Amino acid sequence: MSTDIQTIRKLAHLARLEFNEEKEQEMLQDLNKILNWVDQLRELDTENIEPLTHMSQEMNVFREDVAENTVSHEKALLNAPKKDSDYFRVPKVME
Repeated sequence: MSTDIQTIRKLAHLARLEFNEEKEQEMLQDLNKILNWVDQLRELDTENIEPLTHMSQEMNVFREDVAENTVSHEKALLNAPKKDSDYFRVPKVME
């Protein structure tokens, strides 16, 4: 299976992309490579192969979600442009 330059232009229009002629040719070659690869995949016999829900049998291992103070209150206030004792000072945002 292969495609032509008109298909590339139509896809570019639908995707709101703009290509010069050189890029159109590159995209045409890349798309044809992809389509050829898909054709190769179609040749495989997948009749007795079960569909995968995951790429491997491994399960995700998550770490415990433990709250901890990574930056102390004092260190956080050191970089504040304005501060008022223990608080950040910010411009008023509500009337």
